[in-house]
Amino acid sequence: MRDLVEFGMGRTARRTYELEDISIVPSRRTRSSKNTSTAWQIDAYRFEMPFLNHPTDALGSPESVIELGRSGALGVLNGEGLWARHEDVESKLDELISIAESDEEPSAAVRFLQELHAAPIRPDLLSSAVSKVREAGVTTAVRVSPQHAPELTPALLEAGLEILVVHGTIISAEHVTLVDRGSEDGLVAEPLNLKTFISDLDIPVIAGGVHDHRTALHSMRTGAAGVIVGYGSAEGATTTNEVLGIGVPMATAIADAAAARRDYLDETGGRYVHVIADGDLHTSGDVAKAIACGADAVSLGTLLAASKEAPGRGWYWPSAAAHPDTPRGALLQVAVDDQRESLQRVLTGPSDDPDGLLNVVGALRRSMAKAGYADLKEFQKVGLSVRG
Repeated sequence: MRDLVEFGMGRTARRTYELEDISIVPSRRTRSSKNTSTAWQIDAYRFEMPFLNHPTDALGSPESVIELGRSGALGVLNGEGLWARHEDVESKLDELISIAESDEEPSAAVRFLQELHAAPIRPDLLSSAVSKVREAGVTTAVRVSPQHAPELTPALLEAGLEILVVHGTIISAEHVTLVDRGSEDGLVAEPLNLKTFISDLDIPVIAGGVHDHRTALHSMRTGAAGVIVGYGSAEGATTTNEVLGIGVPMATAIADAAAARRDYLDETGGRYVHVIADGDLHTSGDVAKAIACGADAVSLGTLLAASKEAPGRGWYWPSAAAHPDTPRGALLQVAVDDQRESLQRVLTGPSDDPDGLLNVVGALRRSMAKAGYADLKEFQKVGLSVRG
């Protein structure tokens, strides 16, 4: 039963919970962490760790995506990001970080980021970036927005795309956008039917973000292989709640999506759709709690931004920060140069950090072992407690 509270005459709201509000409660035998598996498989693609990167240029250069893939995770390029718009991305990032570090005006870096994203998407640059990842021998995944998915996907497929990520702040089964067809009618409403779009593709599609049982179930019914819960929220970097008034309580949202997954499994007689958490995952403990709530995998942001391989050089911003008229994020410094660790150390250690910022895989294994579970699917059954 949903916990509803009345906050005014005739108005009720659901009580929801963030990841920080819950804790894992071991209640069975323990096991050695060496006797646990963090492997995750979606469609025909298997990964040794259940991690993606949030699809932002702060994390997803072709080189960093390749390193993620070689480490056993899934790297995701932003198909509408800087590597699809500029040839000299490194110099652009140098200028962006210089503006962010100057502290002269907080919004100056966001304005410059918007300027960089005002450049048109060049199919040749996008294809080159995708081909570079494909040639490295790792799984090739690219993020596109719902409004640009139809026009960009053919070039991506030709370049060797293997997993398509259709990603927005909130996504629905039918996205309506306005297009200019050059007629006297001006802008015309043109819907993207996600179900039809996915059915025409021979590769798995991950779609999101969703925020509750209904939106998750609708997205699953489109034929998506996975749904993203959340929009990559990170305190200090994401301002979607402040700008749009939209927030996603991640613990509740993940549990809702997991319930939708069970309902869809029954509805289809066995089709399993993966739930991927994307937001408020700042420590290894957050990662463990997200999977305990029902996620199959998680999309990491600030944790990866602190690595030496991240193109943001210790700075993080969400993909929505560059929106041309309604930016929903700022640049957040998560590590200075001499504090940045290698990607390998962030993911698999060794660690001397007591705050859950290094050896994320090792911490997840240890949490599973303390609760007595051997793999991720089993760990989703672990007991949880709610604070307060």
